[in-house]
Amino acid sequence: MTILYPGKLKHFYALFLVAALLASCKNDKNNVDVSGIKLEVHIERFDYDFDQLGKKPKLQQADLLQKKYGLFYADFVQRMLEFGSVRDTAYFDKLNQMFAGKPYQDLKHEVDSIYPDLDKQEEQLTDAFKRIKYYFPKKQLPKVYAYFSGFQAQTTLGNGYVGVGLDMFLGSKSKFYPALIATFPHYISRRFTPDNMVPRVIEGMIHEDMFPESSADKTFLSKIVYEGKMMYLMDQLLPTLPDSIKIGYTTQQMEWSRAFEANIWGYFLEENLLYETDFLKQQKYLNEAPFTPGLGEKNESAPKLGIYTGWQIVRSYMLKHPDTTLPKLLAIKDAQQILDGAGYHPK
Repeated sequence: MTILYPGKLKHFYALFLVAALLASCKNDKNNVDVSGIKLEVHIERFDYDFDQLGKKPKLQQADLLQKKYGLFYADFVQRMLEFGSVRDTAYFDKLNQMFAGKPYQDLKHEVDSIYPDLDKQEEQLTDAFKRIKYYFPKKQLPKVYAYFSGFQAQTTLGNGYVGVGLDMFLGSKSKFYPALIATFPHYISRRFTPDNMVPRVIEGMIHEDMFPESSADKTFLSKIVYEGKMMYLMDQLLPTLPDSIKIGYTTQQMEWSRAFEANIWGYFLEENLLYETDFLKQQKYLNEAPFTPGLGEKNESAPKLGIYTGWQIVRSYMLKHPDTTLPKLLAIKDAQQILDGAGYHPK
């Protein structure tokens, strides 16, 4: 189971609007008809069935959970809750304490109130999964299970399943998140919203299952082009989703990145970063952060500027190579080929 400035911001809003319009046109052009694909996603409410362990005979309910959820049940108990092996009923004592505790009851009440159903998320996932089938017909799609585990994992991937931690999508103003600020600072927890659920599921699937990054790719260019291909794949699987949600930016960070795209690229070139292999130097432009140190005034820059730049490089490449299919793009191993073919010269 797998548990990721130069100048001032002025006179750039016209540029931002043009970029937004171009992005919209691109998505419309690349949108595909998946209405004929027979597929429907149902998110199994594991959280409901699991709760019955506190109300029904435990051996009987545990047997039902193991039959219905397979390896996910064992992964949940053993890896997320860390209550011991499901082969040893000693973990029942820990379950009794958990179910009787106020923290569990408070969290269950909150999850139930926010998610009386998952109809919207099922509809969005159905569309995304159909698109996966359209581009990759042989892909075996996972079952989807919803759980909550006391803020242990937002999404999980295992053998034949993807799990969704509902307690990690309660809304940015949830009463629970301020107490977790040491683990999840606000710049991360602000994205713990219902609108982020489906994109984070798809993001996890494509990074960890469908197209994991090669350990042989050491250069900064290789890493940002890989991330750019994953973001472009998100474009195709979630074509109506705002770019800001795909990459995890605020509206202001999205505007800043678009306005200063040329400056960001120029900075990477001036600092000779493209062929840099030092891991620590790379992470400054790839990791989650409130902003990118050294770029922007008053900490207003966006984070993950390497990912953002790689995304624009891949988009540019695909605009210049309209006959390249999505599978062919993802099969290109040479990041330099993508960069050369993109003719990337932001202005």
